[in-house]
Amino acid sequence: MNTSSQKRIAAQVLKCGTSRVKLKESHEVEEALTRQDVRDLVQKGEVYKKQKKGTSRFAARKKLVQKKKGRMRGMGKRKGTFGARKKDKTKWIEAVRAQRSLIRELRDNGKIDVSLYRKLYMRVKGGFFRNRSHIMMYLKEHEMLKGMGAEVVKPVKKAAPEAAPKMEVKKAIKKAETAARKPVARKPVAMKPAKKPVPKKAARKPAPKKPAAKKVVKKPAPKKAKAKKK
Repeated sequence: MNTSSQKRIAAQVLKCGTSRVKLKESHEVEEALTRQDVRDLVQKGEVYKKQKKGTSRFAARKKLVQKKKGRMRGMGKRKGTFGARKKDKTKWIEAVRAQRSLIRELRDNGKIDVSLYRKLYMRVKGGFFRNRSHIMMYLKEHEMLKGMGAEVVKPVKKAAPEAAPKMEVKKAIKKAETAARKPVARKPVAMKPAKKPVPKKAARKPAPKKPAAKKVVKKPAPKKAKAKKK
């Protein structure tokens, strides 16, 4: 069946190339000679054009679903500097607006007074609080909320899990084995008598030295004066 003329007319009607025109094998398609005939066949679905080739969105949609779950967002998927994904100022604006909206709600509901609101406002401006929950924790700890106590919920300690039955059986078997064992009689070891401490001899004090005798130097006798002759 030669349908080259029908394809050419259908391409002009559908405004596409002849390679995209598809025709169903039927007697009506063979007899179509005019544009109106081809238009009627298009409405019936006997003549249609093939979808144009393009980039598929299947992989992109699948990836987006995974990213919404929090996956595919690790360090290996990040490009650029730390502030490239979201600027520091944008992060600051988002955090501060959320904190200011919270203290505004508390003030409007009468949970805090105006003076405390101003103090909290300035602390938010200075970056004192990390987030909204940090503000609530701070107010509860310092008993600043009206009509609410400073009851801080303490973490409940979880009870220790019960021992598995297998462990109990093992412990019972081990006790029975230890009880069945006969204690080995050991010979008493003769203890050596403890040596009496030998008293140390008192050290003799050295005898005091006698002072050395002083040497007496004999002075010569004075000479007598000779009498002068007259």
